[in-house]
Parts: sequence; structure tokens; C-alpha cells
Amino acid sequence: MNYDVIIIGAGPGGIFSAYELVKLKPELKVAVFEAGHALEKRHCPIDGDKIKSCIGCKSCSIMSGFGGAGAFSDGKYNITNDFGGTLYEYIGKQRAVELMRYVDDINMEYGGEGTKLYSTAGTRFKTLCIQHDLHLLEASVRHLGTDINYVVLNNLYNYLKDKVEFFFDTPVNAVEKADGGYRIVSDGKAYTCEKCIVSVGRSGSKWMERVCRELDIPTKSNRVDLGVRVELPAAVFAHLTDELYESKIVYRTATYGDKVRTFCMNPKGAVVTENTNGIITVNGHSYEDPSKQTGNTNFALLVSKSFSEPFKDSNGYGESIARLSNMLGGGVIVQRFGDLIRGRRSTPGRMEDSFITPTLNATPGDLSLVLPKRILDGIIEMIYALDKVAPGTANDDTLLYGVEVKFYNMEVEVNERLESCYPGLYIIGDGSGITHSLSHASASGVHVARGIVEA
Repeated sequence: MNYDVIIIGAGPGGIFSAYELVKLKPELKVAVFEAGHALEKRHCPIDGDKIKSCIGCKSCSIMSGFGGAGAFSDGKYNITNDFGGTLYEYIGKQRAVELMRYVDDINMEYGGEGTKLYSTAGTRFKTLCIQHDLHLLEASVRHLGTDINYVVLNNLYNYLKDKVEFFFDTPVNAVEKADGGYRIVSDGKAYTCEKCIVSVGRSGSKWMERVCRELDIPTKSNRVDLGVRVELPAAVFAHLTDELYESKIVYRTATYGDKVRTFCMNPKGAVVTENTNGIITVNGHSYEDPSKQTGNTNFALLVSKSFSEPFKDSNGYGESIARLSNMLGGGVIVQRFGDLIRGRRSTPGRMEDSFITPTLNATPGDLSLVLPKRILDGIIEMIYALDKVAPGTANDDTLLYGVEVKFYNMEVEVNERLESCYPGLYIIGDGSGITHSLSHASASGVHVARGIVEA
């Protein structure tokens, strides 16, 4: 039960920590504890036929398990410091990008070869956006697709399974300081290690807050992102997605000066639900395989809200809004843009009259009863702004699914090695509040592993 390194969480941060550790120092005894299932056992029961909505599984296969919440995402790895986290503030911009490129190389080696690397640098769309007071962020974007992403993860697991001891369906209850290292407690059993890497992702944010409180690890309040997922015909954004695939566009609203941004664009993809701590929210997936693609494109429109004293529970704020949506719609609410701006709810009849077929079975309703006016006003402004660079965005039949919430952990105080105030206890990935993407989380795992080996 004693290990050199214990990793809590088998998301991208945990996976790449383990990969780099066993690659650089194979003699290390490494264990990975994961609350969710092994990859082959991760299956969401929603089939659109017999089961049409979330049934509240004990462990959500979309959010937890080997690969983390990104396992069934559309597999976008953004190589940039402009968004996706603030890892560069700890390790430097050049090193952050180098590590993201290294992760991309590993993904190519383990099944991602042949996928396309897009870039927004020097594109004509940057000029087009600026002309309409929109701002296109620069990045190189590797799109694996949900299907190829699964292949890469499966290949990485096959490489690691005989070199690392995995404990699936084994949530960790406590992390305790012990002589010469740390004690991990799960289901009444204790495991000890010299070094401990915590990589619990966004879904582990509440757990991370509790551990930091118990160990008196300093944290500071982070933000919550609130908004909707937009779905429209793929043809509307085809001129952007064919060349860029993922376009991160930021707009500052005229009314309040708030920033609204596009996020997680899925060309020819599908809208999906996810379960975070019993709250049903919305997300999007897309596939590399043409046979699995749809006629629609979806993306999120998000407004970031940070809070000042005395309020500190940004995640609680986001949860309360998501719960209100669940209360009114029994899950996710969908509304036509035309109905929203006319101040009326969408009904089953109006949805059937629509020229766009939804890819998610959601409850027609009224998002103005859920989202705060300031946030909803910003989203409406952004849709009209996007309509100038992608005409058709503001069509009546454009669908808005709500709510989409991105929860961020309280930002944990760590040093340049991503080490907490306790030597040998590292906090990485999205659970740290520092990274917000697959690429940044993976890079943080490599960074910590190299630091442990070099120490």
C-alpha cells in the first residue's frame, strides 16, 4: 500500500503525470486513484430512445473516469497562452507552449496521427472580426474529435496499465500529512506515498475546496462562466470552421462593458448534457468521422463573473442558476432565439415549426426566467454582433440551450513547481483553478512529473 507517487484523478493532468513519470523513471511505484470508471466502462445511458434525459447515475460517465471530463469532448487541444488557463504565470510562456506542443506530439504518437492542426494566426477573419468590434484570439488548434480522442486515451491506458497501478471507482475521502509523505484514505483503507499529485478536474472542485480547508492550504476566489449553448445550421459558420475549426471570439458589450466569448465550437456536432454534482448542464461534442457528423454546429456563449468581498462562493452562484433551469425544465431548457427576443417561451409546437432539428432532446421553455438579465442581455448583444461576421446567427430558429456553466475551482496557492505549501503535494489541472483546458491540464501534469524526477 506504499507508493513513491500517488496521483488522484485520471483526467488529462493525471494521465500525463503518470506517463512522464514512468517514461523518465520506470522504477517508480506509481498509483492512480479515480472516482469514475475505467474507459471501456464509461457509457452514458442516454440513447435518445428509451432513455432521453439524465437519470442521475452514481458516477457520471461523461464527467468522471479515465480521461476525465474531456474523454467524450470533441478533443480540441488549443496550443496557446491566450486562453485555457494561466499556467504560463507559474512556469513561463515559452515553457507552457513547449509543454503543450509536447503533449500534442504524444497524442499524435498514440493514435492522433492524420488529424488536422488549425491556426488562427494571420487569418483574414481576424480583420473581419475587428471591423465589427469582435476579437479573434490566436491559437493553434488540434482537433482529434470525440472518436479519435477515445482512441488516443485507450492507447495511453494500454501503455500505462502494466506500469502504473490503477484504482477505478475508488473515490478518495481524505488526504493527510504523514511521516515522510502523505496518506490517502479511500473507503476506510489507507495508502501512503512520498509524493502526491492532485488532479481532480472541475467536477472535483467541491472536494478540492474541502481538502484545502482541512489542510489549511491558501486559496483565492475564482470565477464562474454562465451562458447558453447555441445551435444553428452548420452552413452559417462554415466559412469560419472550415478554415479555423475553433474560433475563440470575444466581444465587449455596449450596455455593461461585460466580455462575452464563444467557447467549445463543434462544427457538425451534437449538443449533450452533463451531470456535475447532481446538476444537469449542457455541453457539445463533435466527431472526426464524417458518418457521425450532423448538419448543425454548436458553441457556447459565456459571460465570466468574478465576485468581490464578502461573497466568495462563485460556484454556488452558478449552481443555483443551473438548479433553477433544472427545476423549470426538468433538465436542460431550449428556446428559439426569435421567441427569446419577442419575450415568449418556446413551445413544442413552435419547436416543430422550426427549420432546424435539435440534436438534444430538451424542454422548450423561457431562458429569461433562468438567466440574470445582465447576462442574457450580453448574450443577445453577442448574437447580433456575430451575425455581422456569420450572417444567419441571429435567425429566429437559432436554438439556445441553457444553462451552460463552467465551474472553476478556487485558485489554489502553488509555487512554480505547482507545489502547495506542503512539500511534495502538487495541485494540477483544472482542479487547481489554474488550467481550464485539455492542453493546459496535460501540460501541467508533464511539468510536475519532470520536477519530481529531477528533484
